[in-house]
Amino acid sequence: MVQVTTPDRRTAIRTAAALVATGTLAPLTAGCTPPTAAAKPPPTPTPPQAPTPRHYPAHPTHLTHGPRTHPRVALTFHGAGNPTTAHTLLTEAERHGAHVTVLAVGTWLDAHPDLARRILDGGHDLGNHTLNHRDINAMPEAEATAEITGCATRLTRLTGSIGTWFRPSRAARASPLVTRLAQDAGYPHVLSYDVDSLDFTSPGAPAVTRKILGEIRNGSVVSLHFGYPDTVTALPAVLEELDRRGLRAVTTTELLS
Repeated sequence: MVQVTTPDRRTAIRTAAALVATGTLAPLTAGCTPPTAAAKPPPTPTPPQAPTPRHYPAHPTHLTHGPRTHPRVALTFHGAGNPTTAHTLLTEAERHGAHVTVLAVGTWLDAHPDLARRILDGGHDLGNHTLNHRDINAMPEAEATAEITGCATRLTRLTGSIGTWFRPSRAARASPLVTRLAQDAGYPHVLSYDVDSLDFTSPGAPAVTRKILGEIRNGSVVSLHFGYPDTVTALPAVLEELDRRGLRAVTTTELLS
């Protein structure tokens, strides 16, 4: 057995270093890759936080209109019906620089979940118009509660908020019971209106236009619907006349702010 002396070891080390420097001998670490960490699953996305209900101490629990001292009005839409009609109405409002309030039916959100973000991304208010759009004032307490909270749950899942407003279904005003249940669910006010366009009766676009423009004034809250062609046809003329009169169409939040 041949022993390697200390000088021999030094010579071997210098030779190896020279070979590495010239690329003749690769370092011992060459070709070795560090172990990769196990890929982590992406985090579950959370919906962006949307505006939440606000309490307006200067205004009653049942809101039918805003201040009469400012040239602003709120166009409010029942959120149901053909989604194409909804997109058309939202786009038309935005084309005129107007913002609206949409009170969405929960089952409509189930069928068209993308519309919740479309409404908010357009700068509009989004609220609760019950889960199934039944006669909520005629329901027993447990059923009425389920109608309110069912829609609120869907809004929260899609937007991170229960919505800014509650409007009872199939009634201009909420009963005392429904008012209490809405407040228990987190809505300080019940949103009604002082101008009913009657567009849901399909009277023709000119009749819808006349009804709105004949009654609207500072602070008015107008009831409209997404699901009717007459509304689509009437809206441009309504917005043009509001502009001519100097009345700004704003969200209900802005109307009361």
